[in-house]
Amino acid sequence: MTGIEASTHVRLARPSRDLAAAERFYVDGLGLEVLYRATAEGPGEHDLLMLGRAGAAWHLELVAGPEPTPSEQDLFVLYLDGPVPDELLERLENAGGRRVSQGPYWDQWGVTVVDPDGYRLVLSTRRWHNTPLAA
Repeated sequence: MTGIEASTHVRLARPSRDLAAAERFYVDGLGLEVLYRATAEGPGEHDLLMLGRAGAAWHLELVAGPEPTPSEQDLFVLYLDGPVPDELLERLENAGGRRVSQGPYWDQWGVTVVDPDGYRLVLSTRRWHNTPLAA
């Protein structure tokens, strides 16, 4: 391996005030899977929850500990390449989410839902194009 490759695994880690509420939102609401769970066993350790899809090159790690301090620009964007299903939004809201506006761009190209810790999940109707910019 020569460095960062297209297949390099990505972990997005952030604190959570309530891992059970976060799990309901991301598993029951969004449909992610619990990939790993750990309970703190000593000083300096924290309970944690890893969520994602088996075999994907990314996962979301939620760590019990410091109080979350999300801003409006802390976005977790999922590119759905099509309309956001009404039943998905209903599940997210039933699992503790709240729809919000994320400004003209994201309101045009998706739906934003705040998770139980105050972080924003954007479900984009667009498809991700990962091509280098021309020189």
